[in-house]
Amino acid sequence: ELLASAIATKIAHEVDPENQVGCMLAAGTNYAYTCKPEDVWAARKADRENFFFIDVQSRGEYPAYALKELEREGIELPIEDGDLDLLKEHTVDFISFSYYSSRVQSTDPAINEQTAGNIFASVKNPYLEASEWGWQIDPLGLRVTMNDLYDRYQKPLFIVENGLGAVDTPDENGNVIDDYRIEYLAAHIQAMKDAVEQDGVDLLGYTTWGCIDLVSAGTGEMKKRYGFIYVDRDNEGNGTLTRSKKKSFDWYKKVIATNGEDLTN
Repeated sequence: ELLASAIATKIAHEVDPENQVGCMLAAGTNYAYTCKPEDVWAARKADRENFFFIDVQSRGEYPAYALKELEREGIELPIEDGDLDLLKEHTVDFISFSYYSSRVQSTDPAINEQTAGNIFASVKNPYLEASEWGWQIDPLGLRVTMNDLYDRYQKPLFIVENGLGAVDTPDENGNVIDDYRIEYLAAHIQAMKDAVEQDGVDLLGYTTWGCIDLVSAGTGEMKKRYGFIYVDRDNEGNGTLTRSKKKSFDWYKKVIATNGEDLTN
């Protein structure tokens, strides 16, 4: 897989040297539940597990911690002549990632209340509110994550997923007044701006998940909606598929027009 990534990057640059090739990470920094050193180390290890593929794609070599883990597991990679050169010479140009929430790690077996998340569950953070699906809402965590990624790789970032899954209920006029989604996105966009303007993070762009309601990949539900456009369909497949703008549609249109300078509701 990692060789395929390097070869694809090589081909893309041969086709056009101006091509920019990125990778994809389901991001969200791991916090230690306490300042107990074992918790801090658990959070560090969890981050490393998540960073492994991007470490190779961005740095062009297997990190020392991964090689040691392979050694402990008795795994010998079938590395052929030229493989390591391919990895080293054809790294990605930028780091793209999704962000929905931060994560928490604890070594205390009594601290075991879990919360849902994008792919990864984690220990519940008592300082954060959560969505209707238990995904914890942490705008500042986006800034933390951006800084962690930029400090680690020193390559431009691209946020390719960020959004709030929620039950949207049309009012008597058929309108969806999703102020909760506007509040979520405004807070995350502000955190993104802070990372760029105050911390110097190089960010290529930002795209939300997603523009229109669709079946949730995580739960297989239609009622878990992310879009700016409401689709008349329920979990059982009933509905006309009629599409209508939510309140967030015109709000986000304004955000785009002002390049994020106007986040007011």
